[in-house]
Amino acid sequence: MADTTFATDSTIEKPPPLQIDEDGQLPGLGQSLDSAAERSLVWKFDLRILPVLAVMYLFNSLDKSNLGNAKTAGLEETLNLKGNQYNLILSIFFIPYVLTAPFLGIAGKVYGPNRVLPCMMLTFGLCTLLVVAVFNFGGLLAIRWFLGMAESAFFPLVIYYLTTFYRRGELARRLAIFYAGQSIASAFSGLLSFGVFRINSGPLASWRYLFLIEGSGTILFAIFALWYLPRSSTQASFLSDEEKSLAYTRMQLDSSAVVDEKINIRESLTIFKHPTTWAILAIQICLGVPLQSVQLFLPVIISRLGYDTVKTNLYTVAPNVSGAAMLLILAFASDWTRWRFPFVALGFLFTFIGMVIYVAIDVERDINVAYFASFMMTWGTSAPSVLLDVWYNNNIASEGKRVVLTSIAVPLANLMGLVSSNIFRAQDAPKYIPALITTAAFGGVGMVLTIALGVWMVYDNRRRDAAQGVSLRARDIPTEYLKAGPESLSFRWFY
Repeated sequence: MADTTFATDSTIEKPPPLQIDEDGQLPGLGQSLDSAAERSLVWKFDLRILPVLAVMYLFNSLDKSNLGNAKTAGLEETLNLKGNQYNLILSIFFIPYVLTAPFLGIAGKVYGPNRVLPCMMLTFGLCTLLVVAVFNFGGLLAIRWFLGMAESAFFPLVIYYLTTFYRRGELARRLAIFYAGQSIASAFSGLLSFGVFRINSGPLASWRYLFLIEGSGTILFAIFALWYLPRSSTQASFLSDEEKSLAYTRMQLDSSAVVDEKINIRESLTIFKHPTTWAILAIQICLGVPLQSVQLFLPVIISRLGYDTVKTNLYTVAPNVSGAAMLLILAFASDWTRWRFPFVALGFLFTFIGMVIYVAIDVERDINVAYFASFMMTWGTSAPSVLLDVWYNNNIASEGKRVVLTSIAVPLANLMGLVSSNIFRAQDAPKYIPALITTAAFGGVGMVLTIALGVWMVYDNRRRDAAQGVSLRARDIPTEYLKAGPESLSFRWFY
């Protein structure tokens, strides 16, 4: 294990191998943190970091998903789009999104998320603003390509960034509060679209004002974030030396094997040697289709209920707000119980049921049931995305491995937007039965894989306990001993 240097220039030595004594106790766990000081420190992070990141992600979500709103206000007619050109514009976003994310994720680790995240935000804000000047298919296609590059590692970097401030048992609810910005963004986008699309005067088509407002706001906030955000909890200027020391100790006990670790690419890539990594990636694929389908096509799905353009956008607000609420409920429950996989599986189940209901009923006759199904769709997309990312990050003590896996796993889920944007075909309108069935199938398979992986982790923990004659939980093992991951005899899964 490489040595690391803390902000006070004191060297942290390599810890000895973890040995379990004859009483089944772990050495070195006698130290206890000042709970009052720790609560005060976490409260500072909650007030100083979370709100800024939540607003940043709100703008990120607005800039990524506003095409669905613009489509209902005549974007296709204004740009004279033909055939499946709109679907191609949606699809092109995901190619650079996946290709660029690992490189930007590594750049964020090297140069600091506090610098790379605002720079990414500045770029995708500029791309959004440039849509105002687009007048044909080719121009919008090019902008969507660069938008995909700029947004690619945003969410992965935020996840990694938060793991440098919060312990494993604190992470889910904080990330949920942050991620709720996306659901609120979708709701706010509906409200904003409701107001903007009523503009019938001026030199621009009404949908162009939407991009003008959102792009300008994104750029201004990115400049503020670049000045405001600290690099990590141990380097935050708003903390005292004592608080920085406490922050460091918290991270090494329950987050990272080496705090503020310098990334070693070759070592970080060894995360892909473990089978559970591939299981996580398979679940991400299953998550990506319902996630992208709801984000991109919820206005289209609700438009089948027979509302006009303005009401359709307005009626997307309540499902998205309820999605944010369900996300917070499941995340807080997950942190309280310290269980991850049951809540991820529950989210998949919500999506599966919502899509099946929408396929099975006569939507125009049972309009209230159909609208409730759209609520279940949002319940089942927000929570799995957050809790799945928290789940595998909780099981990786190496900061380099965390940022590499997250920078591939999250974009892989978003790559499934290629599937979502092409299964909602014009020829299947207005029912989109093949798209809904496909989305439900991915949700069902995701639920099965999640339960299987979680049950295996429970079994493996019990097998390790039996072999060592002790009963340990993931929270019992300081992460400074877990750089080797599952290869360590001391390792226990955080399931």
